[in-house]
Amino acid sequence: MSRKTAREMIESKTEVYFDENVEPRGNWKLHGKMVIPPAPEYEDVMKKVPEGKLLTQDVIRNYFAKKYNADFCCPLVTGIFVNLVAKAAEEDIVNQGKKIDEVTPYWRTLKTDGELNPKYPGGIEAQAAKLKAEGHEIELSRTGKPKSVKDFDKKIHNILA
Repeated sequence: MSRKTAREMIESKTEVYFDENVEPRGNWKLHGKMVIPPAPEYEDVMKKVPEGKLLTQDVIRNYFAKKYNADFCCPLVTGIFVNLVAKAAEEDIVNQGKKIDEVTPYWRTLKTDGELNPKYPGGIEAQAAKLKAEGHEIELSRTGKPKSVKDFDKKIHNILA
């Protein structure tokens, strides 16, 4: 049996899931009604981010919580689906011959604190290079590696627009 591609995995998750009574546990302080939107909805949101603008995973989660009238959107699944969208975009380049401007601009979606995502294809270096090419200034860690986008919070795309 062959392994599913990221694109196939995105397209296989099409139902919204709710957990009505999530209780705080461990380090997870979130509680109440949780929503997990289908993977294609994450891709739809990430596709809408224009060059020069950014998203963070918490902005995406807040958007879905509001959209589905939930207390919160699952942060764990959000991370998984955002990474899946990134992998699918790179697959589209390799397998379908799409150009970089024809795929979901996943590199514009940052972790919650504006940090680069080490799980994206090519890691933080590749994401930093794509963001620099679009004019963003990258802040470095103490070790000199790319860490985050400077003033990311001033560049957040209004996904409700």
